[in-house]
Amino acid sequence: MSLVNKVCSDLKVEFPMIMAPMFLVSNAAMMESGMRSGIMATFPSLNFRHEGELDAILNQLKTSKEKEKLKGNYGINLIVQKTNILYRKHLDICVRHKVPFYITSLGSPKEVVEQAHAYGAKVYCDVTNITHAKKCAALGCDGFIAVGQGAGGHAGPHPFHILIPSLQKNFPHIPIIAAGGIASGTSMLGAIAVGAHGFSIGTRFIASNEAPCGQDYKAAIVQSGMDDIVMTTRISGVPCSIINTPYAQKIGYEQNLFEKLLSKNKSLKKYYKMFTQIKGMKSLEDSVHPGNYKTLWCAGKSVEMIHEIESCETIINTLINEYYEAKQKLQETWI
Repeated sequence: MSLVNKVCSDLKVEFPMIMAPMFLVSNAAMMESGMRSGIMATFPSLNFRHEGELDAILNQLKTSKEKEKLKGNYGINLIVQKTNILYRKHLDICVRHKVPFYITSLGSPKEVVEQAHAYGAKVYCDVTNITHAKKCAALGCDGFIAVGQGAGGHAGPHPFHILIPSLQKNFPHIPIIAAGGIASGTSMLGAIAVGAHGFSIGTRFIASNEAPCGQDYKAAIVQSGMDDIVMTTRISGVPCSIINTPYAQKIGYEQNLFEKLLSKNKSLKKYYKMFTQIKGMKSLEDSVHPGNYKTLWCAGKSVEMIHEIESCETIINTLINEYYEAKQKLQETWI
């Protein structure tokens, strides 16, 4: 069964689900599994920072899609902040490969929208509030990823059941993807009920066979509950959702006074934020390796609903089946 709407048309998929881009987790095996299952599979460009890596995976995904005639699609997440020193290089590579779908985060999507639209690609923007959404809409974005409370990584401050209706009211013609706390068919149906046109799911796929992270990380996803997720600014300077490991507790959840002052200094903030993000990326990279005690593991509140490690294909099929079962049950219960 397929849920056909504008998101399916934009993304060229059978079901409006996005396998969310996850730093250090998303890989080719996960992307190809997502495409085979008829959804949009995405990854952060920053997962492929060494020379030739981004070209290689984009070639692989395009070849797989065309040769196997996969019913899903692939896309890329670009951090468009000026502090991302690889942003323009990665954008140039993606445009050269004619990547069909982009998600932009943490900055202005202007260049991405202009260059992607030049060859027919779609651009959806991460938004956490109406102010940022207005700027993205004015620049011609094709859709919003409404990042609400409970999302893994850079979560928003508002519950999506409030954020999404507000976005819908202000931008009635722009598709909205719900992100944050979604790991079951019932939560997917709930997102549709408040006005979403699709779903972005990340944390559930960390506990997958294909995910390249260590078993300790995957086990922590399965064993954690929603109260084990905390917000921290210590990693990148931007609020980020992580599992409350002993190491996270040891280093604290907020920048110290000196770090906050540097972040606000007009002359130094750009360079300090760049330093902070590079340092944070290195800390996260070290954390995913087996046996590292400095565990900084990104995850969302949806860990509450994750109880086992399965293949990506099984996870996707289960979620879609649960969605239709929840819809049927609702129809039978409420007339």
